[in-house]
Amino acid sequence: MSEEALRQQIQNLKKHNARLKRIAHDARNKLNAALDGTGLFLWQLDIPSGKLVIFNRRWGAMLGFQPKETDANFESWKESLHPDDAAEVLQAFNDHIAGKAPYYEALHRMIAKNGSITWVLDRGRVSERDAEGKPLKVIGTHIDMTKEKQYEEQLALLALHDPLTLLNNRHALQNYFRELQAQGPLCVAFIDLDNFKHVNDTLGHRSGDEVLIQLSQRFIQLSPPEVIIGRLGGDEFVLLMPFALTHPQVKKLAHACLDAVLTPFDMANGHAVIGASVGVAYARHDDDFDTALARADEAMYRIKKNGKRGVVFDAALPDPL
Repeated sequence: MSEEALRQQIQNLKKHNARLKRIAHDARNKLNAALDGTGLFLWQLDIPSGKLVIFNRRWGAMLGFQPKETDANFESWKESLHPDDAAEVLQAFNDHIAGKAPYYEALHRMIAKNGSITWVLDRGRVSERDAEGKPLKVIGTHIDMTKEKQYEEQLALLALHDPLTLLNNRHALQNYFRELQAQGPLCVAFIDLDNFKHVNDTLGHRSGDEVLIQLSQRFIQLSPPEVIIGRLGGDEFVLLMPFALTHPQVKKLAHACLDAVLTPFDMANGHAVIGASVGVAYARHDDDFDTALARADEAMYRIKKNGKRGVVFDAALPDPL
């Protein structure tokens, strides 16, 4: 081959190599854009060296690190695992490496540089082995699930809590009732607000909502931690008190709740003054939540018929000793 032909062949190879580099660069950019758009991170681990390759750079940014600020290796990844999740995550990973599981998968938390928590779904599979079948490389994906977990937590919160006051709703109260009833004595207090409609009519529904929110906080502050507080809706509240009917805490708490209602509420557009009628019933061993609540409701209505603003205890005797 002549010198001129050789030079021409080299030039052609250089052009072909440059073209392949442009194609690879373009494909990498497209892959990164696709991965970044979905919150998906592609990674590869070299097991012997512990070197971790992240194919799109947002992984470090997700944890609050600048490019090249943190080493990309297996140990730095382990250090970022939430301590409550680390053992389970590493067990899942090691089970796959040992051949006990067909792939590695773990939904877990990671700790960012600033201490914030990121939820991730991590998946991987051995992609290369040596001649003896020993794993050499693992390739996988890492998905940011923080928004999904926050949404899931919000749904769980709304499923068991009143959306306005964040107190327990009826479903949560029913669950707590069964738990507390199985543990020992239990009293149910039913609180119905008096003249609350007047607040909505004179100050507006927004101020009415603010009264309910403030009142909920008052109930929380004056109640012992073992007392469960809930809102049935509207202007009706319930307290589950794990005490015998004769326990001094029952009377004290019922009257404290009444005083909390009677204390005026300062609104941006005026003052709200309301009252309450409180009925308290003892939960017998064969009661369900609705039965015990109905007796507390009946006691409360005796106050309503006699001028409102007071506390009445259910006349029914508790279970015999």
